Amino acid sequence: MTYLIFKAAISGILIAIVSEVSRRYPGLGGLIASLPLVSVLAIIWLWRDTGCDAAHIATHARSTFWYVLPSLPLFLIFPALLERGVNFWLALVIGCLITVGLYVLARWTALQLGFSE
Repeated sequence: MTYLIFKAAISGILIAIVSEVSRRYPGLGGLIASLPLVSVLAIIWLWRDTGCDAAHIATHARSTFWYVLPSLPLFLIFPALLERGVNFWLALVIGCLITVGLYVLARWTALQLGFSE
């Protein structure tokens, strides 16, 4: 249980840092948020938790790459909606729904191409 709390605390600290830096320096906050820190931490936790299972880690990393791609349009759609005067929450919901749709499409495409994970 202590290990789980440790993992949650470290992960939460990263989010807090991004939030605080972004308040003062939005561009720098965006840069920090774009770093794959969460993915790297997840890989480290997974490495430890799976007993150093390299194949499991490789599958996870490859899957992360493919699922990052359908998430990228959110970072174009959401600000475009905000700049057109769409309410913050509505813009966020629209961006997230489109992202979910793109995830479903990505997963379906992966299965059609024979990727199992």
